[in-house]
This record gives sequence, C-alpha cells and structure tokens, in this order.
Amino acid sequence: MNYKNEHQQSTEHPEQFWLSQAEQIAWYTKPIIPFCNNDNGYVSWFPDGTLNTCYLALDQHVESGKGDQCALIYDSPVTQTKQKFTYAELLSHVGRFAGVLKAQGVEKGDRVIIYMPMIPQAVIAMLAVARLGAVHSVVFGGFAANELAVRIDDAKPKLIVTASCGIEGQRVIEYKPMVDGAIALASHKPTGCIVYQRPQVAASLNPEFDIDWVSAMEKSEPADCVPVKSTDPLYILYTSGTTGKPKGVVRDNGGHAVALNYSMSAVYNVDEGDTFWAASDVGWVVGHSYIVYGPLLKGATTVLYEGKPVGTPDAGAFWRVVEEYKVKVLFAAPTAFRAVRKEDPNATFIKDYDLSSLETIFMAGERLDPPTYHWTREVTNKPIVDHWWQTETGWPICANPVGVETLPTKPGSSSVPTPGFNVQVLSESGEQKPANTQGAIAIKLPLPPGCLASIWGDHERFVQGYLSEFPGYYCTGDNGYIDDEGYVFIMGRTDDVINVAGHRLSTGEMEEVLASHTAVAECSVIGVNDKLKGQIPVGLVLLKNGVEIEEQLLEQELIAQVREKIGPVASFKRAIVVERLPKTRSGKILRKLLRQIAADEPLAVPSTIDDPSSVDEIVALMKQRGMVQQVTV
Repeated sequence: MNYKNEHQQSTEHPEQFWLSQAEQIAWYTKPIIPFCNNDNGYVSWFPDGTLNTCYLALDQHVESGKGDQCALIYDSPVTQTKQKFTYAELLSHVGRFAGVLKAQGVEKGDRVIIYMPMIPQAVIAMLAVARLGAVHSVVFGGFAANELAVRIDDAKPKLIVTASCGIEGQRVIEYKPMVDGAIALASHKPTGCIVYQRPQVAASLNPEFDIDWVSAMEKSEPADCVPVKSTDPLYILYTSGTTGKPKGVVRDNGGHAVALNYSMSAVYNVDEGDTFWAASDVGWVVGHSYIVYGPLLKGATTVLYEGKPVGTPDAGAFWRVVEEYKVKVLFAAPTAFRAVRKEDPNATFIKDYDLSSLETIFMAGERLDPPTYHWTREVTNKPIVDHWWQTETGWPICANPVGVETLPTKPGSSSVPTPGFNVQVLSESGEQKPANTQGAIAIKLPLPPGCLASIWGDHERFVQGYLSEFPGYYCTGDNGYIDDEGYVFIMGRTDDVINVAGHRLSTGEMEEVLASHTAVAECSVIGVNDKLKGQIPVGLVLLKNGVEIEEQLLEQELIAQVREKIGPVASFKRAIVVERLPKTRSGKILRKLLRQIAADEPLAVPSTIDDPSSVDEIVALMKQRGMVQQVTV
C-alpha cells in the first residue's frame, strides 16, 4: 500500500484501520470494539481488550524462541562501561525487580516515580512497574528537589526508585540528597525509596526508609505479569504547562502498544533483529517511546547511551556508536547535530567510521533548520527525516513514512501527516486555511491510538488546554502551514510569533535565515519591545568553533540576509554574538525564558537549565545595548 492510500484509510475508516493494527500484538483478550467516545467527543481505544505491556516487550519474544537475541545495549562513555542484555536476561532482571516492588506493596494502579540516570536499571524499573500493572512516572534525573516534590504531590507514588548519582559530562550529580529534599518538601510521603548504588558515589541510606537495589534483588522472587485493561494507564509523564504547574500526560496501555508497534514499521522501517538508537533520555517522551517501549515491542535491539554527541570524548561519538553496534536507524534532536557541526564543521571524525549499517537519520524535538539538514545529509550521505511530534501524542504526528513509502524530502518541512493523524491548519475562528497560509495547526478528532488519554488528576485542564479552542480538534499549540502537496511546515509555537508593526512574523523563519550564514552554528530570534513597532526581532547567534569575524560585519551580513529572504517588513536590525544559549539538560533552547528576557520581565530561571550563567550573559549583553532595563534574574 502506498502512503496516500494508507493515510486515507486511517483517517476515513479509523475503526477498521486500527483494529487491523491491533491484530499485530499479543492481547490476553483481543478487542472487538475499536474505540468508544468519552466526554467532549474524546475517545478510548480498544476498551474491551486486556494485555500487559511488559509481556509484549519481553515475555512474548522469549516464549517465541528469541530469548538469545540482544534486547538492550548499554554504552556509557562517561563511565567507560558497555553491557549487553539478551531478551531472556532482561526478562530475568525485570521479573526479579517486579518482585522487589511487589514485596514493597506495589499493586495494579499504584504509582512509582523513577528518578534515574541513563543506566539499564532505569529501563528495568520502567518495565517492572508495567509488569505489575502499576503506573510509572519517570522524572528526568537531576531535576531540582522542588520540581520533584511537585511531581510527588501530583502523582502520589507509593515508592520512589532512584540511583546514587547521575553523570553530566564531567560532573557527578548526587541524586539521593535531591530525592530526600523533595520528599521533605512534598505533602505526600512515599512509603520507601529503592536506591541503586553506582560506583562513582555511595548514597547514605536510611535503613527505616531506603532499600538497597542489589540486596533487594538478591532476595527477590520473580513476579508474573498482571493483566490490565487497554484503557488502564501505563505511565504519567510531566511536561511544561503555561501556568507553571507541570501537566501529567497520561498514556494508556493498549493504544500505546498498538501505535508504537505500528510506528516502528511504518515510520522507522525497523523490524525484529534490527538495531535502533534513539539518542535521547528515558526522562523524556522519546526515551519512553523509542528507547524503551517501541524497539522492545517490535523485538528489535535498542541502544541506551549515557553520553553526549560531543565531549564524550569527541565529535565522533555518534559515528562510533553507529559503527560498533551496526545501528540501522539513528534518531536524535537537531541540537545534537548542530553541536557536532559546531565542533567538527568539516566532519573530519566521520571519516574514521563505517556507517554502512545506517539507513536513515531521524530528527525531532525542535524545528530542523535547513542548514543543519543539508550539513548532516552532505557529511553522512544518508537520508534525513525531519519528523514532528509531542509529549502529548507519544509518537510522530508528521513524518516521511519510510516503512510505507519513501517520499521526496523538503528541507524545512516535517514531511506529511503520519497515518492516523488528520492534520489541518485553522484560522483563529476555526476555519480551515488554504494551502501555503500560516495558522494554528490542529488535529481533527479522533486522535489515533497512543496519544494522551488525559491529564493526571485534572481532566478539565486537559479539555481546556487541548480541546476547547477548536471544537472537534486537538490543538497542538504549534503554528505553521501545509503546502499544496500536503507537506507540513512547523514554524514554531503559536507564541513564537512576534508582531512587528502589525505584521505577524515567525521567529522560526528568521532563525532559518540566520542559521544559513557560514559563521553561525546556532541561533535564536526573540522579539524585543519597541515603542514604535510593538516588537522588533533580535538574533542571538553562536559562532562555529574557529570562526573569527567582526561582530559588526556579521550583524550587517545577517541583516542583509534577512532583508533578502524575508524582506524589510521583518525589521531585523540587531544581532548579538553570545558564547552559549540557555538550554535544558536535554539540549532544547529555553525559548520561553528568552521571550521573558525580551519582554523585560523578572525571570524565574527553571531548574531544567543546563548552565544558568548563560542567562546572566545574555541579560548583560542586552542591557549593555539598551534593549532591556528591568530584567532581574
């Protein structure tokens, strides 16, 4: 079947389409009903089905004779550690840790917070919670105590699972003091904390509350899988909310398994036995979907990488992993490839490695600017797929579906809507906009399986945040357009649009122009308050390593490029060279924080920031140039 037919069938006949995909997984009770409508026209998928996600990820492969196949590869350049787990070995660890959790009273429906670094025990813990029919909430390792406390109070976990430390580059970060601090701050008190001691740091344990992972595993009796309903929650994953309070995205079991199993084939063209590497973190949605669940559901081999694209030890790190483990598909954020390009603009490291196993490179997590696309394509000589999705959807909304049909690529576009997603561009009044016209990107209901079921403990917030703006649609919060060939272009969040003298302009478009300059490694455009025009754009640019250029000359060249590509209407007249941009630990630019600086507002620097000094530098530079006056950090 070609893409057009597959997408048409999935959106016009979703009941038939998804029931046929549900046939591909091993249910305890196979569903007959595709979905049922809930309040506000929202749906629950496969409501009469029962299953266990851990069984699908591990037991079924061992039972079918694939126990000796490699399931998980752990590669940690920061600790010089490498380890492989077959499906049978991983099942043994998961079964025993499920027994540990069960002995501590964890039952179906209980929540367990997992606050772990990128080590195999994080994957084992996730699967063990799922095995018991409980609900895990993975919190990115290194979140500050207050952030963790907010999640404890919201999820109300029975237990917390953590490690003694995480490692960020050269830094060892102790986790146990942050967990203890979070529990002290939280109103809800878990009954215990299981701690995996890493050799780099030994955490101090309280024998009345803390449980040593290794000791508990030695005494554990393996636990069996607990059947759950398709609609029962598998996990809660917190994502940023506009109110400051994080939103607990709830993922169900059945729809999630069907969607991820389908996406591994249709989007990524990965089958059992293939090696798939998502260079992300288990604390983010990519780690949930495509480090842990997706590859294991499919019977593939997944790579768990505790390192960075550069600095662990060099800009050849990605290429080394691809060669060593014969990776078929690599998936990472554009930020990772920009970091490699900045450190190694001529791609000298890539010449040392054999990338013949690599078929496709996927990028997501932020907008893929065309310069990064072209550079990666040129130096790897591999197909590059820009695809777009959200924590809320759990799998790609738009992609080049190489497992169905490989379509032509368009740099700057996240390709076409994935089968199952009916993507439309709407005006403020909810009218469908014509091709090549920007507007709010929305998805016509019903959303396909695998998307969020609700916001934990606050369904009204879910309805108000996603379903109320455009009745009958899920509002993505992203802005963009669809061209006359059906390709979707994401230009940024709807609040990444600046208003210059009454003209609504996308910062993403300007960033694309700035990034095309030969001296620029990375950039961000923000709208600074202006008495005459309301807002004017300012570019914050990071130079490539080794590049020397007078800042005034660079600014003139960038102004000329924006004027040529977008026009004088952009009023782009200022560019500032910075040493670094404020980012999260996962590498995303903190655009909301930059917008606050531009708006001359007092700042609350989030605990997710990787380097707080980057904010001080930008504020100082902008004050020096008279762009802001009132900002305080």
